[in-house]
Amino acid sequence: MLTSSFPRGDRPADIDGIHNYYEHMVLEEIQRQLHEHPRDPDFIADVACVALNHLPPRYIRYDVDMAFYLSPKESMEMEEKVGAAVRSALHFVEQRGKRGV
Repeated sequence: MLTSSFPRGDRPADIDGIHNYYEHMVLEEIQRQLHEHPRDPDFIADVACVALNHLPPRYIRYDVDMAFYLSPKESMEMEEKVGAAVRSALHFVEQRGKRGV
């Protein structure tokens, strides 16, 4: 965890804003793919974790910065990767649930 590296009071104020850009994309894609079949929050969290673990981390402070610096091609490639990762994660979590694991 980044915050534990700094003594109390010496931590930069904006470090809490650092996040993986894919997090928002994955959650939006899960909602899109499950819009007709709502699931419980635990299922969604499991799918998000599995999908995020199959995507490279892209840590940023502000989403707008990432969107500004991405080319249209890079943006489309990221969307395709997220769609595939979520589809795969949905299948994995559903199959795991059916086996009772």
